[in-house]
Parts: sequence; C-alpha cells; structure tokens
Amino acid sequence: MKKMLVIGGGALLLLGGGAAAGMYAGGKLGGGGHEEKKEDPNAPKLVLKEGEHGPQTAKGHDGDNTPDDTGIYKATYYPIEQSFTSNLTDTNGFAQLGLGVSTYYDQKVIDNLKENEMPVRSAILLTLADQEAEVLSTPEGKKMLQKKLKVAINDVLKQTTGFGGIDDVYFTSFIIS
Repeated sequence: MKKMLVIGGGALLLLGGGAAAGMYAGGKLGGGGHEEKKEDPNAPKLVLKEGEHGPQTAKGHDGDNTPDDTGIYKATYYPIEQSFTSNLTDTNGFAQLGLGVSTYYDQKVIDNLKENEMPVRSAILLTLADQEAEVLSTPEGKKMLQKKLKVAINDVLKQTTGFGGIDDVYFTSFIIS
C-alpha cells in the first residue's frame, strides 16, 4: 500500500511538473510568450524633418510601412535611371515610362532598391504589361498604376530584404503609343 502511494505520488508530481513547464513555455505562467518583439537594429529608420520629433519606426494604417503622419518626415527621392517599355494588353501599342520613387526612410531603402534592381524592374514590367491603353490614358488610370507599381516594388523588396519602404512612385515620363 505504501509502495503504491509513493509511485502514485511520483507520477502525479511528474504530470503536474510537465503541465506547469508547458504552461510556462507557452506564456500562461509568468514567462515565455510574453516577450516583447525586439526591433531589428538593421531595419530602415524613418528620417525626421529638421526640428521635428516623432517615432523612427512606423506601421501604416493600410498595412504597409508608410507612416500615418508623413508631414514630420523627410522624403528621399530616387529616379530610376532606365525607362520601362512594354506592350499593353488590349492593343498593338506600348507604353514607355520613366519612374522615380520616394521613401520617408533612411538610405537603406534606396540601397535595397539598387541592390535588387533586376527583380524590381521585372515586377514593374509585369505590372505595366498587364495594363490597358484606354485606362492609362486617364488621370485615374495613371494614379491606379502608381499604386500598383508601389505594391509591386514593395513586394519585391519585402521578399528580398524583409522590408519594403517605398512610399510613393512618380512618373518622370509617360508615353503611350
């Protein structure tokens, strides 16, 4: 009887200890899981305008990294050197675009864009080739294309570097033929 009591008590102790360890590791008991997400020290930082104060990291309202209050941050502009030429989907015509981008983040975003120029150019050309001439001939169509290009560029940068950071896309030239 005494032997069964000792064995039963030992088994109960092991079960209880295992359950407690699992709860601790899962964050249910004072540890584990409650750890705050640490910021990557190599991640791009927002650049404040001179004399402004605000956070140097942002999570935009629309799920990208564009800060909600862009007025306090300094934009960096970068013209993409070569133009883009592509056939359009609905005609025998083509579009030729010159592009520039801007970011409210530090030079790391522009460096990432330069380092990943080949996949970024490919994404831009694929997006451009999927457009219709009639749509692109309107101001609304051009604005829609800007948004699509921003998403395409940021998607490539997120896949290759883990961070997008392009806030706007600008046309430096725009020809539809």
